[in-house]
Amino acid sequence: MQDRPSPLFAPLDASAGGGGLPAWDLSDLYAGPDDPALAADLARAEADAAAFQERFSGRLAGLSGEALAGAIAEYERIEEILGRIMSFAQLRFSGDAKDPENGRFYGTMQEKVTAISSHLVFFTLELNRIEEPALEAKLKASPALARYRPWLRDLRVWLPHQLSDEMERLLHEKDVSGRAAWNRLFDETLATMTVPVSGEELSVSAALNKLSDPDRAVREAAAKGVSEAFGSRIRLFTLITNTLVKDKEVMDRWRKHPRPGSARNLSNMVEDEVVDALVEAVRAAYPRLSHRYYAMKAKWLGLEKLQHWDRNAPLPRDEDATIPWSEAVARVRAAYAAFSPELERLAAPFFEKPWIDAALRPGKASGAFAHPTVPSAHPYLLLNYHGKARDVMTLAHELGHGVHQRLAASQGYLMSGTPLTLAETASVFGEMLTFRAMLDAEADPAKRRLLLAGKVEDMLNTVVRQIAFYRFETLLHEERRQGELSHERIGELWMQVQTESLGPAFDFTPDYAVYWAYIPHFVHSPFYVYAYAFGDCLVNALYGVYRDGAVPDFERKYLEMLRAGGTLRHKELLAPFGLDASKPEFWNRGLEVIAGFIDELEAA
Repeated sequence: MQDRPSPLFAPLDASAGGGGLPAWDLSDLYAGPDDPALAADLARAEADAAAFQERFSGRLAGLSGEALAGAIAEYERIEEILGRIMSFAQLRFSGDAKDPENGRFYGTMQEKVTAISSHLVFFTLELNRIEEPALEAKLKASPALARYRPWLRDLRVWLPHQLSDEMERLLHEKDVSGRAAWNRLFDETLATMTVPVSGEELSVSAALNKLSDPDRAVREAAAKGVSEAFGSRIRLFTLITNTLVKDKEVMDRWRKHPRPGSARNLSNMVEDEVVDALVEAVRAAYPRLSHRYYAMKAKWLGLEKLQHWDRNAPLPRDEDATIPWSEAVARVRAAYAAFSPELERLAAPFFEKPWIDAALRPGKASGAFAHPTVPSAHPYLLLNYHGKARDVMTLAHELGHGVHQRLAASQGYLMSGTPLTLAETASVFGEMLTFRAMLDAEADPAKRRLLLAGKVEDMLNTVVRQIAFYRFETLLHEERRQGELSHERIGELWMQVQTESLGPAFDFTPDYAVYWAYIPHFVHSPFYVYAYAFGDCLVNALYGVYRDGAVPDFERKYLEMLRAGGTLRHKELLAPFGLDASKPEFWNRGLEVIAGFIDELEAA
């Protein structure tokens, strides 16, 4: 599931975005928690998984290539059933986490699916123990097995970090009462929290949304309310964080991962050194990117220093008029169609069918995401549409994920998933297409300047802010290895990276030290965040190639890249475009796009 880095949300308001906001219908998965098809799938998956273990456990090395291919196909079929069940449960929970029945159903499905899939744990472990020459001989002898070569390739990178079968099964079964339980505690805490803002009690995300209000007094009141709400619960968030970071340290030690971020990099099929190069390139660019831009913004706002509640403030003369949902859809579809009619054709069902939930309501997950579900169904998009220009960009972003997931579905359940570093490619590219279309259509210099400034802020949030988050996680995980951290110390690390990344234009108030506590990625997906910066810089470079017309037949090659899903690594995917992410100049090329936009603003 891919999602946006900056969560925004507000309570139900039918007037936002002009009303008529779509809500999804999950019946393409199951009609409801009591759907007989759901019960039948659970029963069939349980019986098939047990029979699969009985038939194949301890026998994989002796199978022919054709028989091994059949076993993988059966494994994939069972996993897809379980994936469908968990997609349905997770989407229901995301739609309304305040409803205790949704939480209970989600937890129950996690327990049942974990128990069923425990029968399957042996399979990938035993596959990895087949000697390389023997496996290669089977691959050469069987075209059916050779189809799974990319999946087997990615599976075998985990061999050095693999534990005994018994240990792996124990860890698998305990996850539901371990990390998954702490994740759920975090989610339900946020869903039920309220934030005091000027006499009102708002949801966390509604309060965060007010940090973009034109009125500075409103922004300040919201910021102080968020600080108060999280400050009063900071011991709970500190406990959750300390526990999960320690849990990760234990797992990293047992699995022999050299660094806290190494496991994430391995799952992303990207080398530690490539991520290091990205991080260092962005940190080195702070002065010419974020520091320079926010110094300009302080002058535009007439402020000597910015406070943290000014970071996403609209600029003077930015009317930020409400954009009806229908207009947002028309803009995004037109931008996609101008680049590729096939891309727009793939996007059309999201608007013609109930595949998008953009409505605003209490208890709904904040931010936005695209959930691929399973290849035999289709993706679903969740947004919280407020009718602002930034929301149009979010729609373009999540739609990019959706069409990417549709294209990659042809690879099947095991190989349709894309590493996080490449999962942001289509989403950020779709966002860039939409932005460029809006910019090119705008003749008013003042409005162009506002569009450009909004894009720069989004890019800074995607690149600079996410690398700062990654830096915070790195410092946090490294220091936690010496012992439990107080909330004061965690706050000091947070303030350190924020000061470094945002620069001297800001004068941070002490209450900002608790803002680390609301970032869900730190809880759910440690070290996920750099993928946003990776994707943004990658797309900047890719879009530059497209605009320059340097690559013949760009559209076809781009769609082929998306169709590849998880079958190719980043070097193979980027080679047709003459790009190589392992080279330092690649990252600087992407960062120069942001610097160029800031140059244009500076000259305006």
